[in-house]
Amino acid sequence: MRASFLLILVLAVTALRAAPAVDAAVGATPLSRDQFVALLTENLVSHFNLEGELQLELLRAWAAPARVAAQWSVEIAEYPALPAAAMLTRCRLLADGQVVGEYTATLRASLWRDAWAARQPLAANTSFDAASLETRRVDFLRDREALPATVGDHTYLFARSIQPNRLLTWRDISRRPLVRKGDLIEVAAIDGQLQIIMRGLAMENGAAGDTVTVRNPESKRNFAAQVIAENRVQIRF
Repeated sequence: MRASFLLILVLAVTALRAAPAVDAAVGATPLSRDQFVALLTENLVSHFNLEGELQLELLRAWAAPARVAAQWSVEIAEYPALPAAAMLTRCRLLADGQVVGEYTATLRASLWRDAWAARQPLAANTSFDAASLETRRVDFLRDREALPATVGDHTYLFARSIQPNRLLTWRDISRRPLVRKGDLIEVAAIDGQLQIIMRGLAMENGAAGDTVTVRNPESKRNFAAQVIAENRVQIRF
């Protein structure tokens, strides 16, 4: 009987020794390179309010912290001045909310977005027409002047002639003027509830929201007014 009891005890101790240790944090894992890059990406996108798909590549060797955690996070201690194709940032690594190390990340970055390209020849001073364009996937950290495909409607003009297959830039478009230099326009002078309508001479072109110089045809005096509609501006007192 005693021998049977000792045998059972020995088997139980052996089983306990062979069983894997249960980590205090369920699901705890080391911080992988891919996970670190994903956390960096999320942080930079939020900080710079980036539109598009940010892709990062670590240029230094990755050494994971010597511990595991159920939740990893990254706090950036020093951001780059601007998002760029090459960036350096210093950050802290947090395991379940506790700082476990610091890392200086040397990064190669790309920011992919759709941009406009000319499908056919475009004439200067013609209305913006998306049907004459096509979209291309562009790295905006390298083609910084590229015109995003989210920009452009009937309020824009092509500012100059554009050859087919060329990427559009911000210099290729301009806001369509609602007020044109030399035209007689309507001026609304507003003071509280009082509004007086008069005529004025536009001294420069202006798109919606622009402030333009207008001349009083009688007094010959110039004043500034805001463009609010086709051939209409307003001034407030």
